[in-house]
Amino acid sequence: MSTRLRERIQGVPSTGLNVAKKDWKLKGRKPVRHKKIKSLIERLTTPLGVETDLSTAFLETATFGPWNMLIVDKSPLGMEVDNPEGETIAFPTLRGILAWNPSQKWCDVDHGAIPFLMNGADCMAAGIHSACEHIEAGDLIWIRDQSHGKPLAIGWAMMNSTEMVDAVKGKAVKMLHHIGDELWELEL
Repeated sequence: MSTRLRERIQGVPSTGLNVAKKDWKLKGRKPVRHKKIKSLIERLTTPLGVETDLSTAFLETATFGPWNMLIVDKSPLGMEVDNPEGETIAFPTLRGILAWNPSQKWCDVDHGAIPFLMNGADCMAAGIHSACEHIEAGDLIWIRDQSHGKPLAIGWAMMNSTEMVDAVKGKAVKMLHHIGDELWELEL
């Protein structure tokens, strides 16, 4: 089965790039004014229950692989990705989640799932113990450690929150970004 067909079946958009992730470079980096990207900042923070004031921060935009990035004070805190329907979704990177501490769109995993997530594996439902009640299948969500609440990964929800918690097998989250990947290691 081709990669594109597999991704279409699983509901995850193809990046359309034939370049290996390790070859991704930050391109088109340019400073922007707060009022020019005010709508992006609102799309980034409002659905997650985050209130932040970036009016005094040094803001830049850039492209990293298939994603448009929002760089705040030389740290990549936000990204834009296309969902399976082709709509552009704004979501914080893991660094953004650490900085803003959102209160929505999360799921908790136990310690047994952490090593697999750190290697980029999809999150299985068996490792999920609780989840935000606002999660629907197809949403972009963040995965956190059950004990400490620290973010571990970001991915596409394959089922809604009640199904995630109740299921004992199957994929719950299709991985997009995790600690230790190219975006996490990006230095500016």
